[in-house]
Amino acid sequence: METTLLILIAVVAAAAGAGLAFFLAQRNGGTDAELAGRLSQMAESTAAQQAQLAERMQAQERAITKMLEERLGDLGKKVGDSLQLSSTKTGETMAKLQERLAVIDAAQKKITDLSTQVVGLQDILSNKQARGAFGEVQLQDLVKAALPPSAYGFQATLGNGRRADCLIKLPNPPGPIVIDAKFPLEGYRQLVDATDETRETARKRFAADVLTHVKHIAERYIVPGETAESALMFMPSEAVYAELHANLSHIVDQSYGYRVWIVSPTTLMATLNTVRAVLKDAHMREQAGLIQKEVLTMMEDIGRLDQRVENLEKHFSQAEKDLREIRTSAGKITRRGERIGELEFGEAGPEEALAAPPERLHRVGQ
Repeated sequence: METTLLILIAVVAAAAGAGLAFFLAQRNGGTDAELAGRLSQMAESTAAQQAQLAERMQAQERAITKMLEERLGDLGKKVGDSLQLSSTKTGETMAKLQERLAVIDAAQKKITDLSTQVVGLQDILSNKQARGAFGEVQLQDLVKAALPPSAYGFQATLGNGRRADCLIKLPNPPGPIVIDAKFPLEGYRQLVDATDETRETARKRFAADVLTHVKHIAERYIVPGETAESALMFMPSEAVYAELHANLSHIVDQSYGYRVWIVSPTTLMATLNTVRAVLKDAHMREQAGLIQKEVLTMMEDIGRLDQRVENLEKHFSQAEKDLREIRTSAGKITRRGERIGELEFGEAGPEEALAAPPERLHRVGQ
């Protein structure tokens, strides 16, 4: 476009020069004829130069156009390759994104299920009876995992008519020990949700709830002559147990005075392992009489065995003596046979020859 514009400008300038020359020639007549001729030549020269310039500009325009086309082609190819690579990477990214979205969907579903379960658990824990059943089930699982079936009983009725959540059957002393599950959740929740102004009041209420449970256990499940002199209070929450020991140690000390030991799932498992060792030792003591009787019988058997070994030794000694005597008799017989074989009878008779000493047998008859 710029080249065409330049050509048009050159043509217009040449035409203007020619018109100006003609105008001057007409105005000045012959005087300005020479000037008009020169202007005409200049116009023609300018037109020729403009034509050459136009050709050069066209040639440059074709070269530039070709170069631009080539570069545009290369650029288009690079852009196409880049778009293809980007499309491939985008596809891979989308595939990975879909996989991750699938994983997120699965996790979201699990979270939803867990939320439903948590809500259900909250509903359970909000009810005192359901919360008590929850603690009893956890207590039963721990006891069943640690002790043999003969060492415990659930919902056992005591002599005073009270029914214990669990009764550990230990021999005297100390005797059977009662474990009762308690879960003072309302007071603990109020303590957790309390502000700085209400925290102390909530802590006192929580301590009062725990101490009330301790007193009930001491009154109901410690029966003189029937159970041990102490009982266990099972808290099925490590958080509640930790709060009790961290900030309400005086309540724990008071529970010791009532002979009630507060335990959590972890500490109860350690206690039950100790109980199992005690039961094993008691069982061994029960079997001590039978073991002693068997040992005495075994000692009698050892005594009889010793007597029989002694008799066998006597038999061996007698047999050895008999063998020595047999060997002596055999030696005598052998020597007598040799003497008989060496006899040389002369003037002496056979009786005299046999009566002679062995070293003189060769001289008999001389």
